[in-house]
Amino acid sequence: MKLFHPDALADKRILITGGGTGLGKAMALHLAAHGAQVHLWGRRQEVLANAAAEVNALNPGKAFTQPVDIRRADLVDAAIQKIWDEYGPLTGLINNAAANFIAPTKDISSRAFEAITSTVMNGAFNTTNACGRRWIEQGLKGSIVSTLVTWVWTGSAFVCPSAMAKAAVHAMTLSLAVEWARYGIRINAVAPGPFPTEYAWLMLNPTGESSAGATQASEVPMGRYGQMDELGNLMLLLLSDGCDYITGACIPIDGGHHLAAPSTFAGLTKLSDQAWQEIRQASQAASAAAKAQRTV
Repeated sequence: MKLFHPDALADKRILITGGGTGLGKAMALHLAAHGAQVHLWGRRQEVLANAAAEVNALNPGKAFTQPVDIRRADLVDAAIQKIWDEYGPLTGLINNAAANFIAPTKDISSRAFEAITSTVMNGAFNTTNACGRRWIEQGLKGSIVSTLVTWVWTGSAFVCPSAMAKAAVHAMTLSLAVEWARYGIRINAVAPGPFPTEYAWLMLNPTGESSAGATQASEVPMGRYGQMDELGNLMLLLLSDGCDYITGACIPIDGGHHLAAPSTFAGLTKLSDQAWQEIRQASQAASAAAKAQRTV
């Protein structure tokens, strides 16, 4: 559904981390269709190039890519400076990059914990601080929106590292909304409910038996999954100049899911060890396929 003028973001340059797939790519398509120049970051250049080609096929010259490991502050700073130098200052940032899988917490290795939390928490801080510092130094306004989950309010069993990291980004949102408001920099977040995307669905719903609770449309009061245009419209609003008085907000967009139990993975407590072994194998297969793409 069209809510905004096609040129609503005509003067905007927006960085989207995790922009090559899933929600990130969907947001890039939506924002570019409303005039924004979008910069897509991820670790797989081929995936980024394919996403940019999709965007540019519909809105020529709107999408650009950089393969960046956002866990490294030095690489983030250099890549953002390159955008500033070649295209001009960014006006917006979407912290969307994430890593996650379902597993009993007792079975999660320190390496897996670090992979999830460093991508979500450290990555969001690195990009946010690199943009914010430049905006403050140059007297520019900016808008940052982080893609969170409703678990920031409830926690969620079986995705503990992700819930912890997303809660940290929520704390950053609340903290910097106050600290940076005087500079005209707004910090907000959105908390999508179930929006099916290919890779995330494999990781969070790898077998039919693991689908209890958080990924079931029947558990959503509205009885359906979210549609990408709905999330896109919310993102567009927060990144536009039309709501400059909104900062420090985390807006759920989930059809009332977080208000109705179960909206977390608590239902997975009934699974057997054998079921968890099958889930682990399915998640490893999905990760291996993604890794193979990175090495192409």
